[in-house]
Amino acid sequence: MKLRCYLAKLCKAGQQLREMIDDAFPNRDRRSDGAAASPGHKAHSPKSDHNPDVAGIVRALDIDADLASDKSAAFDLADQLRLLARSDKRISYVIFNGKIASWKRNYKWRKYTGINPHKTHIHISFTKLGDNDRSMFRLPILTGEPINGKPKKSRSILGKKLSSSSTSDLSSGGVGLESNPNKLCCCRCTCNNPLAKS
Repeated sequence: MKLRCYLAKLCKAGQQLREMIDDAFPNRDRRSDGAAASPGHKAHSPKSDHNPDVAGIVRALDIDADLASDKSAAFDLADQLRLLARSDKRISYVIFNGKIASWKRNYKWRKYTGINPHKTHIHISFTKLGDNDRSMFRLPILTGEPINGKPKKSRSILGKKLSSSSTSDLSSGGVGLESNPNKLCCCRCTCNNPLAKS
């Protein structure tokens, strides 16, 4: 049997969200960003959305919590993502600052009991609906428009729609954590990865 070789690619919804966050916060810290799992994370968390599926699609994105000098920006972004997930079915769940919001309890924040409290980054997991849907995320912090409101004429100023030809090759750098073997796993867990020494 021949093994299929592929490069892990962040789902289109993840690419779009990252692009919009980069447009809104161009000088943000990216040290805790991540998408594709490191080998240690794959072994420690085999069901993680950071692990590519059989087609090589990654359905998770970590965004560093240091978006701006105002530290409340990360809390605002996480909360707006949580609220948007009620109507935007591309978002599966959000984890930040020791809390998780998912379809359970209609995306209300509840205590997160995983090993990593996600204080240095916001974790966003996507559903399969986000694999090929690169439409804009209607988040006030990124677009200046209400979550369920009418689009503004100025929406193109903050965040552009990705072209259909854009790709996100996680293994060639960018947010793929495998490109930096000295970095902790994408979720900064305390797994037994011998390379996780920072």
